[in-house]
Amino acid sequence: MVSANQVRTVVGIIGNVISFGLFLSPLPTFMTIVSKRAVEQFSPIPYLATLLNCMMWVVYGLPIVHPNSVLVLTINGTGFLIEALYIAIFFSFSPRSLRLKILGILAAEVVFVGAVLAGVLGGVHTHGKRTEIVGILCVIFGTAMYASPLSVMKTVIQTKSVKYMPFSLSFVSFLNGVCWMAYSLLRFDLYILIPNGLGTLLSAGQLTLYFMYYRSSPGDEPKQDLELPEEVPNAPDAFTSVTVEK
Repeated sequence: MVSANQVRTVVGIIGNVISFGLFLSPLPTFMTIVSKRAVEQFSPIPYLATLLNCMMWVVYGLPIVHPNSVLVLTINGTGFLIEALYIAIFFSFSPRSLRLKILGILAAEVVFVGAVLAGVLGGVHTHGKRTEIVGILCVIFGTAMYASPLSVMKTVIQTKSVKYMPFSLSFVSFLNGVCWMAYSLLRFDLYILIPNGLGTLLSAGQLTLYFMYYRSSPGDEPKQDLELPEEVPNAPDAFTSVTVEK
């Protein structure tokens, strides 16, 4: 007989695969940046925000903070490396003023995460309390990252056009949220449930808007690159685990 833990592990592995795909979704944007050797109007903020989110979940998944969180470490560690590569590419083709801005934000993120880690390890001496403190911060940052999809949904409603909201990204984001929400319910974990439950609702809203307006969208207008943060769901105490937020 299959146990709940085994089902949870399988769901977590599927979630890892989907989350990895979401981390790779901005690749076309960066291929464009490299080919044009310019960042043009693209913003580094979504990638800097995702980098911070990954760093916080890596801290959450550390054995000294929340034991038995292999999946949290693997997917968010992988996400950290991917986002770092994106930012390095962005930095290489940015003007000096934007480079300074990127460096300033990166420095602030590193200092913040370092301070959280030092404070938790130095001032808190139980895994439960460490998990609670870092988990709450992860939920706050993960939830804040949904501001971008909300603005896109507003644009779709105002223009009655889905050209700014690719169906594939909304659909995969929905699957990602459902997967990690199910994971959090198989062994209840509030820190995973909140951001991924919200992500599922917003992605469902995007899909609803898509089916409402896709017929009225001009067919001759090119779809624009959309910069959405990749939220990777984190599963705290399983054989493998993640958030993605995202």
